[in-house]
Amino acid sequence: MSPVLPKTAVEFMKWDWAQIEPHFEALNSRSLTAETISGWLADWSRLNEFLFETFARLQVATTQDTSDQEAERQFNTFLETIYPAAQAADQKLKQKLLSSGLKPAGFDMPLRNMRTEAALFREENLPLLTEERKLSNEYDKIIGAQTVRWEGQERTLMQLRPVFQDPDRTVRERAWRLAAERQLADREAINALWVKFMDLRGQLAANADFSDYRAFRWQQMLRFDYTPADCFKFHQAIEMVVAPAAERIYRRRQEQLELKTLCPWDLEVDPLGRPALRPFKTGTELEATTAAMFERLDSQLGDYFNRLRRHKLLDLDNRTGKAPGGYCTHFPVEKQPFIFMNAVGVHDDVQTLLHEAGHAFHVFESAHLPYIQQLEVGMEFGEVGSMAMELLGAPYLSHQQGGFYSEGDAARAQVEHLEGILLFWPYMAVVDAFQHWVYENHADASNPDHCDGQWASLWARFMPGVDWSGLEQEMSTGWHRKLHIHQVPFYYVEYGLAQLGAVQVWHNALQNQARALANYRQALSLGGTVPLPQLFDTAGARFAFDATTLQTAVDRVEERIIELETVG
Repeated sequence: MSPVLPKTAVEFMKWDWAQIEPHFEALNSRSLTAETISGWLADWSRLNEFLFETFARLQVATTQDTSDQEAERQFNTFLETIYPAAQAADQKLKQKLLSSGLKPAGFDMPLRNMRTEAALFREENLPLLTEERKLSNEYDKIIGAQTVRWEGQERTLMQLRPVFQDPDRTVRERAWRLAAERQLADREAINALWVKFMDLRGQLAANADFSDYRAFRWQQMLRFDYTPADCFKFHQAIEMVVAPAAERIYRRRQEQLELKTLCPWDLEVDPLGRPALRPFKTGTELEATTAAMFERLDSQLGDYFNRLRRHKLLDLDNRTGKAPGGYCTHFPVEKQPFIFMNAVGVHDDVQTLLHEAGHAFHVFESAHLPYIQQLEVGMEFGEVGSMAMELLGAPYLSHQQGGFYSEGDAARAQVEHLEGILLFWPYMAVVDAFQHWVYENHADASNPDHCDGQWASLWARFMPGVDWSGLEQEMSTGWHRKLHIHQVPFYYVEYGLAQLGAVQVWHNALQNQARALANYRQALSLGGTVPLPQLFDTAGARFAFDATTLQTAVDRVEERIIELETVG
C-alpha cells in the first residue's frame, strides 16, 4: 500500500526526510506502462508540489524578516537535510520515466527538460547548490540591514527613495549621497561574498564537465531557443537603436531642469517641477485601488487578484529587515501565488504590483494543467506575462477607471513608464553583458576590482547622458546592487526579451484590447507545454533579438509618449 501524503503543505513542512523518502521509494518501485503512467505522474507531481511549496514558504519567511533566526534555521535545515536528498531521489524518477520510453500527452517539453537535467545532474553538486542558496541568503541579509538616519529617523534605503523626487536639488543630492555612502560601507562584505560565489560556481561547472559556468548555467536554465551569440546580437541592437533614444530622454530632462549636467540624483524628480506622484499611503490602499483597476480591465483577472486579498497572499509594505526587491512565488499544493514587495508610496510601487500580479495571473491561468512539470516556463516568456500587465493596466490608472490619479497625472505616469522602458533596455544590456564577461573570464572576474572596471566600461558603452564625475566608485560598484548578478546569474536578459514581447502585446491592445487580452491569457494558460517561440506567437508577439524589431518597438513607444503628453 502506497504511503499517504498529508492534506496541507503546512503539515508537510513538519516532516523530516525519514517521512518523505518512502514516497519516493514507492514511486520508484511501481511499474510504468501506458496504462499506469498517468496515475504515476499524478502521484509524482503531487509529491513535488509539497516539496516545492515547503521550499517556497520557508524562503518567503526568510525574506519577510531577514533577522528572523528561527526562519533562517528552518530554511537551512530544509536545504541541508531534505532538499539534496529529494533532488537525488527525484533524479531517479526522472531516469525511470526517460528509460521507459513513454511519452505522455502534453509532456514533450517536460521530457526535453528532464533529459537536460538528467545529463546535468551530479550528486557532488547537491551540497554546492545548497551552499549557493545559503550565500544568497547572506546577500539578502547584507542588503536588508542597510539603513540610514534621515531627519532624525532610521530609514531603509527604499524608504529614502521618495526623497529623490524632492524638487530641491540640494535635498535630493544629500539623500542620494547618504544612501550611496551606506551602500559603499558594505563594499568589502559583498566583495568577499562574491569570491565565494565565484569559487562555488566554478566548481559546479567543473563537476558537471563543463569548461565554464556559463555553459553549465545555460543548460541549468533550460535555454534551448537562443544562444550567447543571440544575446550579443541583442546588446548590439540595443546600443544602436535604444541607447540614442535613452540619451534623448536624458537630454530633454536636463534641458527641462535647466541643468549644466544631469546627475544621478536628478533622475526621479519631475522635470517640469510638478509635485511627485504619491498614489497611496499604505499597502492596504495600494491593493484596494489596484483591485479596482483589474476589475475594470477584466472581470476574471479582477477575481484572481481578489483571491490574493482574501487569502492574505500579499506582503506589500517596506519595513526594516525585509529583503530587497519584489517577487511572485507559487504555492502549488494550494494552487495559489504569493506576492512580496517593498512599497513606500511611489508610482514605481504601482508598477511593481501590476508586474507581480501578471506573474500571479500566470499561476492562475495555468493551474488547470495536471502536472507540476508542465508549469516550468522560461522566464523569457514568464516576464512577458508580468511586463505586459504593467502596460495593459496603464489605461486604468485614472480615477475614472478605478485608479490612483487624475487624467493628467495618469498620463504623466504612463509617460514615465514608457520612458522607463527605453531607459531600461540599455541598463539590461549592461547587466547581461557584464555576466557574460564574468563567466567568460572566470579568473579575472573573481577579483572584485576587475568587476568594477568592467562594469564601468559597459556603463560608458550603453548608458550615456548622465554625469558621474567624482562618483566613479559609486558607479563602478553598481553591480553590487543588482541582486540577480549575485543570486540568480544570467537571469536578466529575460527582462529585455520579455519587454520586447510585452510592447508587442501592448501595441496589439491599443488596436483591439479584447483580442489582445484573449491572446495574452491563452498564452499564459499553456504553461510550459510548448516551446518559447510558440508562446510568444500565441500571445501575438515575435521572439526576436534584431534591430528591426527593436526599432519598431522604440518607434511605437516614442509615438505613444507624444500622444500622452497632450493630455492634461
